[in-house]
Amino acid sequence: MDSHALDELDLQLLHALDVDGRAPFSRIAAVLGVSDQTIARRYRRLRAEVGVRVVGVRDAERLGQDRWMLRMRCTPDAADSIARALARRPDTAWIGLTSGGTEVVCMTVSRTRGEHDELLLGKLPRTPSIVEIRAHQLLHRFYGGPSGWLGKKQALTPEQADALRPVHAEPSAASGITPDDEPLVVALERDGRASFAELRKATGRSESAVRRRLDQLLRSEELFIDVQFDPEAFGYGTRALLWITAAPSAMDTVGCAIALHPEVAFAGATAGHCNLVAVIVCRDTASVYRYLNEDLGRLEGVQHVECTPVLRTVKQLTYEERR
Repeated sequence: MDSHALDELDLQLLHALDVDGRAPFSRIAAVLGVSDQTIARRYRRLRAEVGVRVVGVRDAERLGQDRWMLRMRCTPDAADSIARALARRPDTAWIGLTSGGTEVVCMTVSRTRGEHDELLLGKLPRTPSIVEIRAHQLLHRFYGGPSGWLGKKQALTPEQADALRPVHAEPSAASGITPDDEPLVVALERDGRASFAELRKATGRSESAVRRRLDQLLRSEELFIDVQFDPEAFGYGTRALLWITAAPSAMDTVGCAIALHPEVAFAGATAGHCNLVAVIVCRDTASVYRYLNEDLGRLEGVQHVECTPVLRTVKQLTYEERR
């Protein structure tokens, strides 16, 4: 499905799902002024032809889990197989091939210290095809997670977005993901739009209990519903990672500033050879140059920027093997 086959309604639908991934098609249709059948048909087409997926995601920052960005320089024949092997691991959240296909960039989310040590200190250093590993611990998120890049495209008016925003019940003491919640969370990680009947079957709880607990988890913000898709289908075919060094006194100011830029899909503070990292999504290489020269390059406090184009995204938040 090429970008010419997609239109404003497709982008509005994705933005609507970004606001509330579990919103009924009837509510989305009413806000967008079309029929329920049109929205259902568009959604099925986007899933089948663009690979759109709506999934539940644990917010690692809210959960206090360690997150690392790993840059692995590999032998030319090994980068793809290493990326795919890492993508199958449950403790990886984003993987891309960069730098001529010889570098794998991987975001890890470790639920325990043992997981992190096993990967970073054990398995990866013993992989002979990995020539060099540079690890950057993520210290703070300026943009990303539940704040999706789709919202920056403003396909919906503010009034439409407000009409779709979910209304949760009053706060209660019960929040946070517990071991008892695992069947529910795992089911949502497979399909964020799973029906309450499907969630009842997956958890063994009553439908009313599932509704109540899901509302609590979403309100706690330790779980959110995300939309996965390929921006290239909408004409945004160029992505890059930016490794930014800012003056220590300007790190927070620069991080907050780039979080507002429409090109930025993720921005965070890191420990490592640089102190900020960002993922940008642009229409073409000329747009990348313009962003580096005009928007980022003119921010006071930016001292150095390394730009590594993303050749291919192997994993977003979840991974499906392509045969």
